Amino acid sequence: MDTIKRFPTFALLAVMLLVVACGGASGTLGSLPPTSAAPSLSTASAEPDLTPGSSPSPTTVPSVEPSASAPMTSPSASPGETMIVRTYFILDGAPGSEGLVPTLAEVPKSTGVASAAMTALLAGVPSGDGYSTVSTAIPAGTGLIGLTIKNGIATVDLSTEFDSGGGSASQQYRLAQVVYTLTQFTSVKSVVFQIEGQTVTVFGSEGIVLAGPVGRADFTAQLPSIFVDRPAFGAAIGNPARVTGSADVFEATFRMSLLDASGKTLVDRQVMATCGSGCRGTFDVTLTYAVTKGQWGTLHVYNPSAKDGTPEDIRDYPVWLTPAG
Repeated sequence: MDTIKRFPTFALLAVMLLVVACGGASGTLGSLPPTSAAPSLSTASAEPDLTPGSSPSPTTVPSVEPSASAPMTSPSASPGETMIVRTYFILDGAPGSEGLVPTLAEVPKSTGVASAAMTALLAGVPSGDGYSTVSTAIPAGTGLIGLTIKNGIATVDLSTEFDSGGGSASQQYRLAQVVYTLTQFTSVKSVVFQIEGQTVTVFGSEGIVLAGPVGRADFTAQLPSIFVDRPAFGAAIGNPARVTGSADVFEATFRMSLLDASGKTLVDRQVMATCGSGCRGTFDVTLTYAVTKGQWGTLHVYNPSAKDGTPEDIRDYPVWLTPAG
């Protein structure tokens, strides 16, 4: 859709940032655009998402949360102003590494932030070579009919395409994509699904029971063993870098590395989640690293095999690295 600006191929972004850095007054390559003190759109952190800015005008998260009960099908936007929303897709991979992944989209600034996020989600996977391993389970042509939020529950009305086709795995994933996208907002704790105005209690041809509002805890099976929720895929990681998420790994421990553009390891450390070995625990770590200029790097998480230490459940996230401020 023309109103949604996806972050394109990561190499192209780096070139665009170089042009801006050379033409502006900011000086050092890789400096991030200033971010506002706006409340976060992520339940995982109080910080806004950081993006590798390629525009002279900074892009910030919305400064207001959506109204507790206002309909969000017709958000008003200011011409030329944009905001960042999160959308959740599927990062392909082997069992244990495949699962939901947050991505970022730039959309027209609006008070209807939840509606804008849903529109971006339904528009499909971001374009560019960097997203070749990212997919969606939401059928093409799915439309947003309506969206309201009241008392922590988002009621989302989608067109009939949403519940058509696919097996059980696909149908679970598409539900999870919507739930995670909407529950990025602190005002949304759970989601009720409607199809063409009718509340869904049994979803799709596989008969998935939706007995009431569903939340993130209902879709942990659609997460990888190590789920990084912040930073998003293709986001700036900051320096120091805060990394948050959840994991279900042996003895609650796994490893996290940060690599620069050449593949050199900048940081490598063991991380411990709050729970593991059959239960999903959270983690929140800070990484300090040293680079001389802004560049694309890789956040690499994996679970060393209990047998011989061989990396398993590997997840790689492209991230924008910057010199320490």
